[in-house]
Amino acid sequence: MTPLQAATRETFWTIGPVGKAAFYWLAAVAILVFLYGVYARFAAYSRGRADPQDRLSELPRRTLAATKTVLSNEKQYDRDLYAGIMHTFVLWGFLVLVVATAILGFDIDVYRPLTGESFWVGDFYLAYQFVVDAFGLLFVVGVGMAMYKRYRNREGRLWGKHTSLEDDAFIWTLFLLGVGGFLVQAVGIVGQPERAGETVSFVGMAMAAGLQWAGLTQAGAEAIYGVVWWHHSLLAFAFIAWIPYAKPFHMISSFANVVASDEKAGARLPNVPADLDQTNAESIEDFTWKELMDGDACTKCGRCTDACPADTVGRPLDPRDVILDLKAYRESVTDDPVVGRSKGAVTDGGVAASATASDGGTVPIVAESGGVIAAESMESCMSCMACMDACPVDIEHLTSFTRMNRQLVDEGAVDTNVQDVFQDVMRTGNTFGESAASRADWTDELEDVEVPDAREQEVEYLWYVGDYPSYDDRNHAVARALARIFDAADVEFGILFDDERNDGNDIRRIGEEFLYLELAGHHVETFEECSFETIVCTDPHSYNTIKNEYPEVDFAAFADDPVMPFDREEPWNPDGETAVKHWTQVVEELVQAGRLGLSGDELEYTVTYHDPCHLGRYNDEYEAPRELIRATGATLHEMPRSHESSFCCGGGGGGLWIDYDEEIKPSEERLREAVEDTAAGDAIEKFVVACPMCTTMFEDGRKTGGFEDDLEIVDVAELLIEALDA
Repeated sequence: MTPLQAATRETFWTIGPVGKAAFYWLAAVAILVFLYGVYARFAAYSRGRADPQDRLSELPRRTLAATKTVLSNEKQYDRDLYAGIMHTFVLWGFLVLVVATAILGFDIDVYRPLTGESFWVGDFYLAYQFVVDAFGLLFVVGVGMAMYKRYRNREGRLWGKHTSLEDDAFIWTLFLLGVGGFLVQAVGIVGQPERAGETVSFVGMAMAAGLQWAGLTQAGAEAIYGVVWWHHSLLAFAFIAWIPYAKPFHMISSFANVVASDEKAGARLPNVPADLDQTNAESIEDFTWKELMDGDACTKCGRCTDACPADTVGRPLDPRDVILDLKAYRESVTDDPVVGRSKGAVTDGGVAASATASDGGTVPIVAESGGVIAAESMESCMSCMACMDACPVDIEHLTSFTRMNRQLVDEGAVDTNVQDVFQDVMRTGNTFGESAASRADWTDELEDVEVPDAREQEVEYLWYVGDYPSYDDRNHAVARALARIFDAADVEFGILFDDERNDGNDIRRIGEEFLYLELAGHHVETFEECSFETIVCTDPHSYNTIKNEYPEVDFAAFADDPVMPFDREEPWNPDGETAVKHWTQVVEELVQAGRLGLSGDELEYTVTYHDPCHLGRYNDEYEAPRELIRATGATLHEMPRSHESSFCCGGGGGGLWIDYDEEIKPSEERLREAVEDTAAGDAIEKFVVACPMCTTMFEDGRKTGGFEDDLEIVDVAELLIEALDA
């Protein structure tokens, strides 16, 4: 047998039978502590409410999809190439080292006792050693990259009030495990001359050469090997046992969180039960098991906060801290030694999270003062879903935020302007407080275009116009432009006139669930009385809630409620048989069919386009508006934050109705980006939008931010009409 064919090594070199027995005993203890911790963590989620969505349906498909997401690290690369590479090195290095250890354990403890021989020899051993060295090196490099990213800038997104010694212990433990493994290998190579030809262990060989250069002899290596080996083994056992009790648990909970994620989370919010005794966020037990698991899945990476427009402009909202504050409070009110601290404990960030307030009462989850979460944090949220899009582990921030908003509404603790909006909608059906009879007055100035009543005749497109195009002077122009486009394309369309009311999308996200139910019920019954093929929405907010949320409403649960203005027990459009589209999707199809006669060279403007949150991130529609812009001949330049990274105008989640005390508005920051950070710079002539709320917010930001001489705010529909007129 040649040396290569006989290549192997003794796993327990110099350890002895007593040491070997101690090793197995400690390994069993570490694994048992680990398994109990994992069990206790997941058992704790059962204290939360049942989730309204079936999170575990099609579990094999979910698991496979989550495995692809996690192993590919695709979400880690989003917006941060460095972090993506770093996490890929750490993840794959760690996984390969774990698998390699399992293979060696199988050979020693199963294969050898059964067969009397080992497969861990020759070519397999040499290939094994090369792979372990290669991925072990990637692991150490990745951890080193993580340490550099963490410590080079202590003001960066990795630092916050919840940053603690736990984070340092985690990253340093990984580093010591990676380097320690190579050190054990190098000392073993120096002490075992028969391994001198083991060149496949290129990292171990290099370190061994360094140790020999430093004066380590064969005898010295044999003398210290046991100390180095035990140091590495004990650290590995301690790490395994520690995983379920601290930050390392995210390695498990993050994967579980991705498995249990809802692909429509945020775009469709969970329904409120008809049970009037139901509470929303009075205690941590009001949150669902998935919402509780969100806290454990959080890695404190700060991507959500980095992407949050409210945080960017200085509003008191840090999405990461909200999730971690809820987690810290949950841990403070449980006596379970696995998942919680003792009652009255202090969070990692030094913020008291005791179960009782100073006056002896229970700490409220959300309140204007003295709560776990400040009410002004929830008021600052724009429901733009940037946090959720940025999160690599599928934490569903908006679901928990809405739960707390509902609690504030239940308590009447919402902004006075918002309360006025609620009253206007209840009284008149719109957020302007205007008469329902005047809803279609914008059609009076249309020349040569008749807008039919969809309640009286069959139409192809039932056009849901929305509040702002119906009542706002600036957006009247958008509504009239779209009516002219439909007319030019010779499509049969109609509107609901005074039977149209506010769609309820933003009303719901502020927390007024029961008013939303009234609006949804009214519209669904109205839709049923009309004859049409497709619902077309001007506003992406309307498009989202009619498409994604109306079909989810459990009308039967409220059918006997005398307050609800509907008498219906069947769900509406549960299978999506009735198409619901944004107008840009419909008109883009008309343009492609040649029904508008555009040649593509009518306009010569240099423009940029703003992706509305409810059209883009909510519903993944990015190309239809861009195709329409290009169809006019305008030259489109993208802003740095575009598509799924688009920066919110500030109008969502009730932002349109609340006056914030802020130095810079989200709309002003976005317009600054358009004229300063876009490649075309000050050559940008028009800032193009596809949302009436965005139009309103940016027209305001254009004035208050001093951009009136820099660019013009136009809707895609207005751009199309100018091209048609040209």
